[in-house]
Amino acid sequence: MENLALTWPCQAVWGVTPWEGFTVPYVYRAKLRRANVSFLSMPVKDGTTGTVVVLTTQDAQRAMLSYQGMSSIINFDSSLSDLISKSRILVVEGYLWEFPQTIDAIAQACEAAHKNGVLVAITASDVSCVTRHQRKFWDIIVEHADIVFANSNEARALCGFSSSKSPALAAKHISYYSPLISVTDGARGSYIAVKGEVMYIPPSPCVPVDTCGAGDAYAAGILYGILRGSSNLKGMGNLAARVAAVVVGQQGTRLKEEDATELAKIFSHSLFTNNQITDMCTDIQSDQISSI
Repeated sequence: MENLALTWPCQAVWGVTPWEGFTVPYVYRAKLRRANVSFLSMPVKDGTTGTVVVLTTQDAQRAMLSYQGMSSIINFDSSLSDLISKSRILVVEGYLWEFPQTIDAIAQACEAAHKNGVLVAITASDVSCVTRHQRKFWDIIVEHADIVFANSNEARALCGFSSSKSPALAAKHISYYSPLISVTDGARGSYIAVKGEVMYIPPSPCVPVDTCGAGDAYAAGILYGILRGSSNLKGMGNLAARVAAVVVGQQGTRLKEEDATELAKIFSHSLFTNNQITDMCTDIQSDQISSI
């Protein structure tokens, strides 16, 4: 996202724990700062920084084990409220539902966002997380979410659908409760839904190397289009699919700067052409999304 020429402020809580001769959190912080990501909190003494272990197989599939560390502790205060009021989109990760103490903070942050005309985007994050906290997800979606990101399994879990139901049907169902829904379905493509209308986005071709980060890359493409002021859903979907394909075709989740520059150049025209805009875009323009 940051490599698509956007400054993306985020709140992070981190600790200071030396590891193998250097301090991991400071390296992590330095890399994020180079990517235009701002930390909005000071390090927590004696805290621990979250880590993720990813195992990738030769067929590009992956398994993950994550430890959130201090990032699981979010406190809503006047400082965070002020920063939200100056933002354009608040993105809430579904993983935070695993921590009961964060639920109130999330709700308060979403309320502050809407009071200040800030869009709220929710990511489902993980199918097991959705299954465990389905009702809480729906509370936030119905009351606060302007944009929902999910993969096909997460979307079906949200809807209580069996695996035989199509991701398009799940996207359509969720779109009756939130303005813009994005559901990815791996190599089969993705779907964007608005008020019961569903648009299919074909996959962008690539040779898979590592699927880790594909969903986040896709979401970055959608958010980039919205923040640039585009209402062309097809153009945003195609950009999102291409960004995801580039990430899947490399080792590691971060989009290279040269790839981001090229993608932004290629899609700068299609994001703003009118010939692909459908009635769904008119629906979006009548909602809060058109205000950014």
